Amino acid sequence: MRRLPWLWLPMGFLGPHTMGARQKKRRLGRGIGSGRGKTARRGHKGQKAHGTMKFGFEGGQTPLRRRLPRRGFKNPFSRTFQPVGLGNITKLINAGKIDSSELITMKTLKDTGAIGKQIEDGLRLMARGSEDIKWPIHLEVSRVTARPKAAVEEAGGSVRKVYYNKLGLRALLKPEWFEKKGRLLPKPARPPPKQRDRVDGIGRLPAPTKPIPFTSEEKEAAAAKVAA
Repeated sequence: MRRLPWLWLPMGFLGPHTMGARQKKRRLGRGIGSGRGKTARRGHKGQKAHGTMKFGFEGGQTPLRRRLPRRGFKNPFSRTFQPVGLGNITKLINAGKIDSSELITMKTLKDTGAIGKQIEDGLRLMARGSEDIKWPIHLEVSRVTARPKAAVEEAGGSVRKVYYNKLGLRALLKPEWFEKKGRLLPKPARPPPKQRDRVDGIGRLPAPTKPIPFTSEEKEAAAAKVAA
């Protein structure tokens, strides 16, 4: 209990609900008697009587976002490849998660956890841990740098660059999605003209299990690119 000048009150009676601490919300536009009817004390017409202005509005003058020049450039034809090191693949083979006698595809690497789930345009094989490869393996990826390709070929294996568009990549990595939707797998798409010189062939669907051997013409063309 606390003694006040005019009466005794329990402590529980003291709070924000007393002495007008919480007032009712004044409703606007509900008649003259409220003092905020009709125009709701905003006056007649005009910018201040209407709704709020959009973010960045400066009263009609050219806003700052249009006064400043543009900076940067976004290439609409750029492609993002998720990197995967050759050493990670070697560790998974040693752990028994990947069978080195079968073709290693991007689906194989995704299912075994060698790469993340967010794959935009494919995979790029990198040289991290390339010195650990001691046996022949066969891979199909989107891109590959020179060092891991040479390391795999020295061990008696092969690396083939294949093309998948967005739909084809989904069909490769998540074929169960099409089955769930009651759809057939799409046909493999041909690479556009700008991509033809950067790949060795069209990606196969569903996920292949056996590699396609390089022909003599393809080997000569690849050697010519390296020499150039």
